[in-house]
Amino acid sequence: MARFLFAATPAAGHVHPAYPLVRALVDAGHRVRFTTGRGFEDTITRLGAEYVPWPAEHDHSLRPTDEMFPERLRHNGVKKFLFDLEHLFIAPVAEQARHLQAVLAAEPADVLVADTGLLAAPLVHELGGPPFATYGITALTFPSVDAGPFGLGLPPAKGPLGRFRNRFLNFVTRKTLFAPTAGYLDIQRRALGLAPRGRTALEVGTPPGRYLQLSPAGFEYPRRDLPSWVRFVGHPDPVPPTNSTPPAWWDEVVTSHRPVVVVTQGTVATDPQQLLRPALDALSSEDVLVVAVTGGAEPSILEPIPPNARVERYVPFGELFRHASAVVTNGGFGTVQLAIAHGLPLVVAGKTEDKVEISARVAWSGVGVNLRTQTPTGEAIRNGVRRVLAEPGFAAASRRLRDESDGRNAADRAAAELLALVRPSAPADF
Repeated sequence: MARFLFAATPAAGHVHPAYPLVRALVDAGHRVRFTTGRGFEDTITRLGAEYVPWPAEHDHSLRPTDEMFPERLRHNGVKKFLFDLEHLFIAPVAEQARHLQAVLAAEPADVLVADTGLLAAPLVHELGGPPFATYGITALTFPSVDAGPFGLGLPPAKGPLGRFRNRFLNFVTRKTLFAPTAGYLDIQRRALGLAPRGRTALEVGTPPGRYLQLSPAGFEYPRRDLPSWVRFVGHPDPVPPTNSTPPAWWDEVVTSHRPVVVVTQGTVATDPQQLLRPALDALSSEDVLVVAVTGGAEPSILEPIPPNARVERYVPFGELFRHASAVVTNGGFGTVQLAIAHGLPLVVAGKTEDKVEISARVAWSGVGVNLRTQTPTGEAIRNGVRRVLAEPGFAAASRRLRDESDGRNAADRAAAELLALVRPSAPADF
């Protein structure tokens, strides 16, 4: 029996992707503890893992991020991404590292597993902690000669000129746009007694034993300099919710003879005026059944609701996507990967957080249409939906990536990679 400590930034997009991995390890008889926000405790314990509380002052699992950081609302695009890097991911690093050290001191683990946004994990390893692995909850962020800087949403450019563009822009953004993050990180390193390194938040400081990218390789830009420790394990089938009551209109979805179009903004960038409201208006005269998911807000915020639309706070996407024909989203990584896992074409409209990069990859991989804005017009949404429903190439590309991802076996592949990090001297039992 191996012992694993999972740690994740207390946000749904960082925690939920780990659930299938936890379930696979627990089902195989291994000991798993999971430290993150209180909002995820019930599911973690249901999976058979032991929940370990996260430091309360950094637990934003029970409060909206914008409520904890109201100044975040003043930023958009790359500026919001930089704000998040500084305040959400870098500022708490030293305290998070001390928390993880305390958890490991109370009970050692053979492997520390963290989401890619938890920048404390590699520092714990530097400080004498166990081997560590990360699981990718967004597109690959580290620089490459074959890709532009993360955060700009640039598609790959081929040939010598393309590589020159990438080298130049990576250099410029490292020295300008992302330069402050190197200083912020070094402050956290010094607080832990570690020497400064001058590396930005998007560069790899201490390489993990494994970087488990939870998507098919075909969704990511090709990289000749891809590190050897990166593994594309695919997007695991999600853990189904328990005691989920279908909405009163669920039979309409199951029996619909019209295309079912799902519209969602996820759980972070949830201003309904950006996508949900214009999508409902744009598709109101189309021969489709629209299912809009608010991500927590009351459906009444979208009234008046068109006759061909149904609105709900939450609907299990694993079930809903089985009956869908297309997905309209602001480009959240998890939603996009789940749509691909069901072979669905996408219409994406995202520019905040990492969504500009996910949206760019949707277009590049051929699985959907990128509207290239956070606030699309109704006409753009309508034309995008019409296009992905009418042109079979989008769904065909999504099905190809679905087959490559092989979600049914992805969690087991990830578990096998994690077990490969367990040192031979690890105890077989307790």
